[in-house]
Amino acid sequence: MTSPIRVLLVDDQELIRLGFRMVLEAEPDIVVIGEAGDGKAAIAQSAALAPDLVLMDIRMPELDGIAATTAIVGAHPETKVLVLTTFDLDEYAFGAIRAGASGFLLKDAQRQEMLSAVRAVHRGDAALAPRITRVLLEHVGTQLGTVAVDEVADAGYRSLTEREREVFVAIGRGLTNAEIATTLYVGESTVKTHVGRILAKLGARDRIHAVILAHRLGLVGR
Repeated sequence: MTSPIRVLLVDDQELIRLGFRMVLEAEPDIVVIGEAGDGKAAIAQSAALAPDLVLMDIRMPELDGIAATTAIVGAHPETKVLVLTTFDLDEYAFGAIRAGASGFLLKDAQRQEMLSAVRAVHRGDAALAPRITRVLLEHVGTQLGTVAVDEVADAGYRSLTEREREVFVAIGRGLTNAEIATTLYVGESTVKTHVGRILAKLGARDRIHAVILAHRLGLVGR
């Protein structure tokens, strides 16, 4: 039997943590192993509990979610971070992605959206649905200049095969591996192989970085 996804909840509002806990623990493949009300506690809990995934709020007392994400991903690269955002804090949300977060979850997300995001991030996909990707890029478009398309990425893009370019564009649109497999009529394992090669050729840190590069290269319309 597959081990459940071990989640650490981080939010300074106890009622929000309680609501998320109730939703997550109703699922047989997810277990909440701890909670934290600020960034410092999140770092300590991550070190002590080694969660698979941290559901991270951005604005908190003591230490915000950006700094906490930087610390957690730096010290525990195997731990994924899924950021909670309302999109009225664009610079903070984008900062969290630069810090190493694996995706966004809207605080007003529906139950299934949240569960899908948690599972997607855990299996290595980025939780960036096309709608969220579009909103993010509209709001932080002026900041995309901070993520330059350097010579490595540019040369890497030119070295992609035709199929890899198709997969790269799909990644830029925010599709998961399963969705790409369905769209291109190939197996999900094949898509996973393509994604790994694409990230390596682009010199991209992760899937989120690849999404940004796809938009910087003009491959995906805003």
